[in-house]
Amino acid sequence: MNRLIGIYGASGCGRGIMPLARAMPEAVGAQLVFIDDTPLADRVNGHEIWTFNQFAKTQAREKQVMLAIAAPDVRSRLADKCAAAGLPIGSVRSADAIIMDDVEVGQGALISPYVTFTSNIRIGRCFHANLYSYVEHDCRIGDFVTFAPGVRCNGNVAIGDFAYIGAGAMIRQNLTVGAGAVVGMGAVVTKDVAPGAIVIGNPARPLEKK
Repeated sequence: MNRLIGIYGASGCGRGIMPLARAMPEAVGAQLVFIDDTPLADRVNGHEIWTFNQFAKTQAREKQVMLAIAAPDVRSRLADKCAAAGLPIGSVRSADAIIMDDVEVGQGALISPYVTFTSNIRIGRCFHANLYSYVEHDCRIGDFVTFAPGVRCNGNVAIGDFAYIGAGAMIRQNLTVGAGAVVGMGAVVTKDVAPGAIVIGNPARPLEKK
């Protein structure tokens, strides 16, 4: 086998990434499979589902894995697992994504359709940008950050490693979202978010623990 591409995760995120991976130029002539540690079926949407061990042991001239798992901490662990097995992490970018001036995105990014990056942006490893999200000018985003669909990240925002930004959330310009923070679905962030905090609502406030 010349080229083998694995989409790690056969649930919703992975099934949304597989068609984008199929459309990549490097996918021509390649075998594309899903990777799942506990597969519930043999195939989905026309592609076989393999265990990680099966993928790692299969001989191919070239291999790469796309990490289609939304949870940042899980994605990080899988990246370490792939590195230990000598499997390179690949990136996927929809042809419908818009990338403007001076934008740097680290290896392992999954960029869904209708995502926009404007200018002078730096993004770390294994970033997920789901449908219709945008990142405005002069933002700095760390490693293993997830944007759910429809996230609006305005200018001069800094987001730490492992942050998760929920669907439809809006982050005002000139703010910091700390490492490991979670911004809830639909939240409107008007103040800095502390590392590890969970914020919800409009305006976003820390989630009260009961």
